[in-house]
Amino acid sequence: MSSTPSKLDLSSFPNVYVLHTHVPVAELHDIEQHLIKAGAALTYDICEARLVLGYISKPRRAKFELQAGNVRFKEVDPLYLTSAVPQTESIVKQGSQDLPPSKRRKLRKIETQSTTDQSTASEYEDSSTIGSGTEAEVDLGAEPLSQLSISQVSTSPTIDSSPPPGLPPIPYTPKDFEGRIKVVNLHWLNDSIRLGYPQDIQKYLVYEAELLPSSPHSQTCSSPAAAPYPVVPSRNPDGNVRERTIVSKDIVDRAKAEAESKLKPKAYFSRASKRDRLSDAAKCDFSNRSFMSTMSQNSFSQRRHLLHQTTSEYEEDASGALPPMPDWVLENKLYSCERATPLNSPNAAFIAQLMEIKTARLLTDDEIGVRAYSTSIASIAAYPYQIQSTSEILALPGCDQKIALLFHEWQTSPDQRTQAAKDIENDPVLKVLRLFYEIWGVGATTAREFYYDKKWRDLDDIVEFGWSSLSRVQQIGVKYYDEFLLKIPRSEVEVIANIVERHARKVVDERIQCVIVGGYRRGKVESGDVDLILSHPEQSATAGLVDKVVRSLEKEGWITHTLILNMTNTKRGQETLPYISNTKGAGFDTLDKALVVWQDQSYRGKGSSDEEGKELKNPNPHRRVDIIISPWRTVGCAVAGWTSGTTFQRDLRRYAKKVKGWKFDSSGVRERGSGRWIDLEGWADPKTRCKDAYEAERRVFKGLGLQYREPWDRCTG
Repeated sequence: MSSTPSKLDLSSFPNVYVLHTHVPVAELHDIEQHLIKAGAALTYDICEARLVLGYISKPRRAKFELQAGNVRFKEVDPLYLTSAVPQTESIVKQGSQDLPPSKRRKLRKIETQSTTDQSTASEYEDSSTIGSGTEAEVDLGAEPLSQLSISQVSTSPTIDSSPPPGLPPIPYTPKDFEGRIKVVNLHWLNDSIRLGYPQDIQKYLVYEAELLPSSPHSQTCSSPAAAPYPVVPSRNPDGNVRERTIVSKDIVDRAKAEAESKLKPKAYFSRASKRDRLSDAAKCDFSNRSFMSTMSQNSFSQRRHLLHQTTSEYEEDASGALPPMPDWVLENKLYSCERATPLNSPNAAFIAQLMEIKTARLLTDDEIGVRAYSTSIASIAAYPYQIQSTSEILALPGCDQKIALLFHEWQTSPDQRTQAAKDIENDPVLKVLRLFYEIWGVGATTAREFYYDKKWRDLDDIVEFGWSSLSRVQQIGVKYYDEFLLKIPRSEVEVIANIVERHARKVVDERIQCVIVGGYRRGKVESGDVDLILSHPEQSATAGLVDKVVRSLEKEGWITHTLILNMTNTKRGQETLPYISNTKGAGFDTLDKALVVWQDQSYRGKGSSDEEGKELKNPNPHRRVDIIISPWRTVGCAVAGWTSGTTFQRDLRRYAKKVKGWKFDSSGVRERGSGRWIDLEGWADPKTRCKDAYEAERRVFKGLGLQYREPWDRCTG
């Protein structure tokens, strides 16, 4: 092979699209420049492409990229792909020079720096995983396009339509791309430039699909907007002139300037501006989806849907056929802490639909929508009858015409599924966001950052390109992702609680009390994690208790990882959180706590070895356990807060603020005006102190002026 490669001609290839995934901006520009110089028909709309290039090697990832770009396609029969792979020779000839096939090797990763994640690198794998499985027939030392020297690539913008003498013909026919789209690893372009002629696409093929006709109701592709491309004459390999679209230099320059303008402010982004940028990206992606709020859309351009009521429905309402409304409905009590919300609702099926929409709103950063749906769900969950008509929905506090329309759609649909829920289930972006959101230590904001900033699409991307950038909690969340999704039965929750209580009494004394809170106390058959509150009648006994308990459990091996050990309450003297707090991130929970990973040490064959002499591995799944320490003076507030459902907790705070003028959290209650601590549990007088945490919880409800609700009546979701 000569030191200067021959001119590469890609003018006869169909429209080419370059995936941005794992490609730094600078290298992306170089790739586009090389494609343009080779005469390729570059497009910025993946829906127009027939050849997609990217640093990917997994068919599953390629399929996702097509779905994310709203390309309508169906998978090609694998038998067809097998028969379609050409049987190429094992030696590539260039003129009179023969190149022997290279050995299988692991391609080294490109060491580049990304502006969003310094650990991001291009997704290279063993060359045997690329394409049809045949070995790459090029020599070693493949370099990314951005690292090729001028002598290694063609720098002439002039496209010669006829291939140089002695080079093989273009390794495809136009029929190969008729009604199809091919996703090819970028090594194909790299090797084609280095050798001077197009390589066999099948050897680099990652995924191939058959394109489907565009639906008139389908959404347009979400790709960067580009100016109309100029049409210029080009020659086919047979010498005939054909019309072809290429990208002019000014469009490329504009894309560069646009990318640079987006990159410059990143160094100065505050957390708030970064959050806003991610929020804008999510809203842009989901602005026209059925499950998003119409409030963000132009009210003049949206048709208002009216809730139609038939004559029979009107006569039914007028005749008083509706069931007798509960007092909280008649009195229009909006706070969920003022009513009973049982674990099993007669309207659970419809609530499940609303929960899906609420989760989608959370993942797309619609805080107002999340609060609105939370209020509606809590109200419907508390309604003691199975809802039969939209009139019942409209009568419930916190439910408006939007919820009534969703109920009408759900009730009349053959499969009792709203269109919004179907769209959520099939949306590829939401699938990834939900995947990230289910990682322990990753919230909705971080999930959006992973998707939009880091360009990650699955757990493999996180491990391969961003492991070092994760917090320790997130790393453990990824490591035990599947195990943490397993539910914990009530019997196992009780076993864990007994062990923790035993160790707490070991490091203090027998007066330690342990209360299992969370979903277990609300009556759930299975829990996602275990929440425990430890307390002691002596104020001094709970100071620093969490550290002592964790150390004792670690010695026996029950705790495999201690991820968070927070002693905020001990540091402030176990006083109730001040009304105006200087504590960064102070929220509902400011008590001492430990977030740990738990593994049962009891299993069959413990201490024995297998046939190879290795000790048998513990087969028990890892569990998430939260150990919370509350001083006795405010243990009732802690138990009430940690037991109740999320909306119930929120409404406790809202009720205390609006009705009482107090600030309520798990560390106690303070008066908003003076900041004075409100002793709801009778701690001040030793004679009136509570005997246990359950009595203290009842006094909190009484002190707030609320009827006590049993834990299984606080299931607001």
